[in-house]
Amino acid sequence: MGPTGEVVSGPSVPVCAENRLRWDLNPEQIQQLSEELIVNTKTVYDAVGALALDSVTFENTLKALADVEVEYTVQRNMLDFPQHVSSSKEVRTASTDADKRLSEFDVEMSMREDVYLRIVALEKKVDGSSLTAESKRYMERLIKLGRRNGLHLSRETQEEIKTIKKKLSNLCIDFNKNLNEDTTSLSFTRDELGGLPEDFLGSLEKEGELLKVTLKYPHYFPTMKKCFVPETRRKLEEAFNSRCKEENSAILRELVELRAQKSAMLGFTTHADFVLEMNMAKSGRKVAGFLEELARKLKPLGDEERAVMVKLKEKECKKRSLPSNGELHAWDTRYFMTQVEETQYAVDQNLLKEYFPMEVVTQGLLDIYQELLGLSFELVDGASVWHPDVTLYCVKDRSSGQVVGQFYLDLFPREGKYGHAACFGLQPGCLLPDGTRQMSVAAMVANFSKPTADAPSLLQHDEVETYFHEFGHVMHQLCAKADYAMFSGTHVERDFVEAPSQMLENWVWEREPLQRMSKHYKTGNAIPEELLDKLIKSRLANTGLFNLRQIVLAKVDQALHTRNGLDAAEEYGRLCQEVLGIPASPGTNMPATFGHLAGGYDAQYYGYLWSEVFSMDMFFARFKLEGIMNPKVGLDYRKFILGPGGSEDASEMLRKFLGREPKQEAFLLSKGLTMKQDTSTPCPC
Repeated sequence: MGPTGEVVSGPSVPVCAENRLRWDLNPEQIQQLSEELIVNTKTVYDAVGALALDSVTFENTLKALADVEVEYTVQRNMLDFPQHVSSSKEVRTASTDADKRLSEFDVEMSMREDVYLRIVALEKKVDGSSLTAESKRYMERLIKLGRRNGLHLSRETQEEIKTIKKKLSNLCIDFNKNLNEDTTSLSFTRDELGGLPEDFLGSLEKEGELLKVTLKYPHYFPTMKKCFVPETRRKLEEAFNSRCKEENSAILRELVELRAQKSAMLGFTTHADFVLEMNMAKSGRKVAGFLEELARKLKPLGDEERAVMVKLKEKECKKRSLPSNGELHAWDTRYFMTQVEETQYAVDQNLLKEYFPMEVVTQGLLDIYQELLGLSFELVDGASVWHPDVTLYCVKDRSSGQVVGQFYLDLFPREGKYGHAACFGLQPGCLLPDGTRQMSVAAMVANFSKPTADAPSLLQHDEVETYFHEFGHVMHQLCAKADYAMFSGTHVERDFVEAPSQMLENWVWEREPLQRMSKHYKTGNAIPEELLDKLIKSRLANTGLFNLRQIVLAKVDQALHTRNGLDAAEEYGRLCQEVLGIPASPGTNMPATFGHLAGGYDAQYYGYLWSEVFSMDMFFARFKLEGIMNPKVGLDYRKFILGPGGSEDASEMLRKFLGREPKQEAFLLSKGLTMKQDTSTPCPC
């Protein structure tokens, strides 16, 4: 869409290759710029809301709102992103405060009945054929969002909804801030950390004779996987699933109640139904059926895997003269899952990570993505970044040389930093007010082990998989070419958003890509063929229990948002026992540490499994068949799956890429379920 709404052919639109983000703001500037942003944005909304209903046009209504949304999105991200990555606590606090203030403002603007009525008037007045398909979608989406905010209801109800939305927004920010700022650590003797490799122990902070283990990923997961002292694992697991227990349990209770209340006001039976209306699944009933059916199919596999782990535990207890009651505890699962990989598949994770030094993995990953998607990446020297660990790359289309966007990599942990791995869209790739295209900018934030004096950062294979996954989101952010900020990047249905990056995880289980992103950190040797074969075969290790745990989390999320008055810890405990057959640790409250519940995935965690149906179908139907490094398939993927952003329905994108309706067969096979499928049956989703 050009500045006047007429159709403009893609390639002729010039790209504005400017990164408008600043990372040197102090707390005072963050506060001041937040206030200015609110004033400037409100001015535009006021102008649209004051138009006479019969004088609304595409230019003074839709385009005015779209233009201010671009500016607002860039500035807002620049102000609220530092809360996740800044090394200054004062800046993080100022950024969190700005996020709260801006989130309240978002609620105010989303509840502007005057603006909503002007868009409704425009829809009645405008001839649909005079708008591009995406402009029409934008107009219809704004009207739908207005109704979902209750703007068609009484003023009194609107005010109540507005109050609830503001409360919800602040509670979500607090929930995740509590987790980010958590600095709990436990101290152990070297003996209590038996089984952990020397390079790991050497990287831990010392407290006299004791070694300090934090609950951040690079400490927690290696210890849970490799420490053979059950008591150490028990203490760590209980601490990990009790993080922020008091404060976040209270927040979660309030979040769930307020969501149910708001959804009821809007005429929905449950919050899940309210949320799912905008997704591929459409209803809570459909999601419940999907999870139930998958759990039923996976249960026998999970039972088999658990029996193997119980045997391994009995053997281990005998060997170490420990008492055993033939049961698995929550603190046993990761340890014995690792043992399954090492005994049944003979994959030594500690040996394997020596072949995945960070620099080699990064170079291999970047090369693979460049080749596959027809792009070229270039490191930007002397870039302005928020921490010395951070690097910035410029991305261009390989055939035209046209700038596509930029991405930051922030890969190592530090205090106060966002604790997981995620991709943050920072500058949306969309049209600017003058009709030129703004390049997209995104950041990948992760917490991989830092280099030590003796060794570079060495990645576990599952960290390599995480790296590939999150970088897939980065490519989605950059390759999408929507006209509107609202449809830029990963702004697709929430139960499809994971599919593009899940699809790309497959590369870390294939021989050629693995060889390209690995090399022994000391000798420079390639991964031995035998180890490579074992690794690839181990993909199905623990698949039953791993996916049943995903079902537990998805079911907890659905239960909290479909049934009133549930105790989250109790429900999680019940489902762990019923679905996994492994009890939750007494006194813990895992849902209070479950950031997704307050991070935009409410009633939508099922989306990880749901979208895998599509990711596996895409991989097996095209890449596996036509060549995993086939640049033609890669360009089709970029064009049909990444390119539209949210400007088309996901079902339409899939049909174009697959050349047919999606099917579930590849997904079930990838889970180790080899029961005969009727391949002609379309995917039940």
